[in-house]
Amino acid sequence: MIFENISLKRFNTFGLSIKADRLITFKLEENAVRYFRTHGVTDGDFMILGGGSNLLFIGDFHGTIVHPEMEGVFVEEKKEDYVKISCGAGIVWDKLVEQTVNYGFGGLENLSLIPGLVGAAPVQNIGAYGAEVKDTIEKVRAICLKDGSLREFSNSDCRFGYRDSAFKHELKGNYLITKIYFRLTTRPKLSLEYGSLKEEVNKLGASSLGNVRKIVINARQSKLPDPGLTGNAGSFFKNPVISISDAENMKKKYPKLPTFEDPYGSIKLAAGWLIEQCGWKGKRKGDAGISEKQALVIVNYGNATGKDIFDLSEEVKKSVFEEFGINLEREVEVIGIT
Repeated sequence: MIFENISLKRFNTFGLSIKADRLITFKLEENAVRYFRTHGVTDGDFMILGGGSNLLFIGDFHGTIVHPEMEGVFVEEKKEDYVKISCGAGIVWDKLVEQTVNYGFGGLENLSLIPGLVGAAPVQNIGAYGAEVKDTIEKVRAICLKDGSLREFSNSDCRFGYRDSAFKHELKGNYLITKIYFRLTTRPKLSLEYGSLKEEVNKLGASSLGNVRKIVINARQSKLPDPGLTGNAGSFFKNPVISISDAENMKKKYPKLPTFEDPYGSIKLAAGWLIEQCGWKGKRKGDAGISEKQALVIVNYGNATGKDIFDLSEEVKKSVFEEFGINLEREVEVIGIT
């Protein structure tokens, strides 16, 4: 369907009252293929928008937005110790996680309650509680926006990194993801090394997919504001990644600094801790503020503009750099800043 001059308030979790010149939705992959074969994207302002859980619009979007609504979860292959499933890009991410846990398929349980749609998962390489979605993705199916051709990207083609992928770089704006293929285990090996996850799961009496999901949901709800009540995009900044030697030097100066081993061979710092030490937690400027629950989250208390939120984020970045010499990188993508 095609909508003109449409409000995007329900398409961004900051709850910003902005508009787009045009919004096109696709429920079926074949309809999207047909459209882009006829109307290939060649120039002009154009973007793909899923659940809007990782975006900040500075103002109205003067161009065309494509919103995937493909649904369906299918078992493609099942063996004794693993299962391969496919999932439409338009499905709410946590609905997929819930379904896989209920069926006893392991691999996504640590990623419970992450907002957004399935199609955004490989773009951002979403991660939480010691897990990243890259570890379960087998391939990604997408449509070339220039000519409507279909292509499947292998895991290695996606070039996954920390909250990163090829879809944020050389493939950005060139493909509409329609389906993700996951390889999950039917003999789950739970990942409980992050923080107190193992301890909390043991309190429930059994190490199971359901209990891991329950603990992760409880933890996220206790630490993060509900975007349905208070506009936000979750973690606004990435956790900084530095060298082992730099981390050792920082620990000498800041003994309480939380650090984590990074799977890519470096050390990850807790951005929320850095921000909180600079006095930002719970601080508010107009209707833009820092969450009282988690300093890593910037919130819209009602009538903040995208510019208000962006300006606040810049102040946070500046103070963290002045105090720690760390340049925070936004996890949220800002639309409208040149």
